Amino acid sequence: MNDTCQPAARDYDSLRTMVIVAHVCLLLGIVTAHMAAIGAVIIAYIQRNEARGTVWEGHYEAIIATFWVALIGLIVGVPLCFVLIGIPILAVLAVWYIYRAIRGLVHALDDKPY
Repeated sequence: MNDTCQPAARDYDSLRTMVIVAHVCLLLGIVTAHMAAIGAVIIAYIQRNEARGTVWEGHYEAIIATFWVALIGLIVGVPLCFVLIGIPILAVLAVWYIYRAIRGLVHALDDKPY
């Protein structure tokens, strides 16, 4: 058996596991006042350099983008709730956020790129 293939397989499994953990944290952010989402984006920033050129790179980029767009959407949407326009903005943002997190998790579990 070739020992040089095992570290690559271990790296692949490690990257996959961290992508799954990050997507789960992104989903848990909904019920943890986005504290878990902060953990997801930290994981993504730390792991994305290791994932360059792999199927997991897109997952980390998607987690980072989802976090920042959601944060900006919350910053804009919450104050606009006082004039009622923020409610539909936050509703659309919530659906989009959940879709992105679930899509990423399903693709990660199926070993597919984001």
